[in-house]
Amino acid sequence: MMDDVASDGSTSSADKTRSPGGRRARRVRMTGAERREQLLDIGRTLFAEKGFEGTSVEEIAAKAGVSKPVVYEHFGGKEGLYAVVVDREMRQLLDMVTGALTAGHPRELLEQAAFALLDYIETYTDGFRILVRDSPVAQSTGTFASLISDIATQVEDILGLEFKNRGFDPKLAPMYAQALVGMVALTGQWWVDARRPKKAEVAAHLVNLAWHGLDGLEQKPRLIGHRKN
Repeated sequence: MMDDVASDGSTSSADKTRSPGGRRARRVRMTGAERREQLLDIGRTLFAEKGFEGTSVEEIAAKAGVSKPVVYEHFGGKEGLYAVVVDREMRQLLDMVTGALTAGHPRELLEQAAFALLDYIETYTDGFRILVRDSPVAQSTGTFASLISDIATQVEDILGLEFKNRGFDPKLAPMYAQALVGMVALTGQWWVDARRPKKAEVAAHLVNLAWHGLDGLEQKPRLIGHRKN
C-alpha cells in the first residue's frame, strides 16, 4: 500500500531512494500533466491485458508508484481513466482510416482503408484490444460499433458517387459501406492474434473478395496502389 502519497504535490518516504553513496535522494517529481500521461499509459496496458473488470485502481496506482487518491484526483476513478483511454484510441483509429482515403480509384481506396486499419492494429495493438471489448461506460465518440459506422460514412460518399456513375441505386451505398467496413474490421479482430498472413497479403485478399466477389476471386490477388507492405 502506498496511501502515504496523498497527491502529486506531496512527497513521502516512499518517494525516496538510496544513492550509491548511501545518502537518500528524492525522486524527480512529475508535473500533473506528466502524471496524467503516466496513468493513461499504465491503464491502457492493463485494460488491454485484463479488461475493464479485471483491472483495479489499486493495481493502476501501484504500477505508477502512487496512492489511489492520485488516480481519483486525475480521473475521478477507474471509469474516468478508461473513458479517456478509449476516446483517444477511437479518435486515433478514425483519423488513420479517414486520412488514408486519398486515392481516386475505388479499388485503391478500399486498399487504403484496409491498410489503415491493419496499420492501426499493428502499431496500436493494445488500443485495438481495448476497443473491441464491450465498453462499460459511455464514450464521447461512442462504442466500437459506432466508430465503424463513422468510418463507413466516409466510405459511403465515395460509393454513392461510384454507384451513380455505374447506374446503380445510390441509396444502397450506406448498406454496402457498412458491409465493406464491417468485413475489414472483423478480419482485423481475427488478425490481431493470428498475424498471418502478412499485412499486405491480408489487405490484398480483403480487396479481392470485396472487389470481385466470390464468383470472380483471383487465385493470387494483387495490390494496385503504392502500398505493397
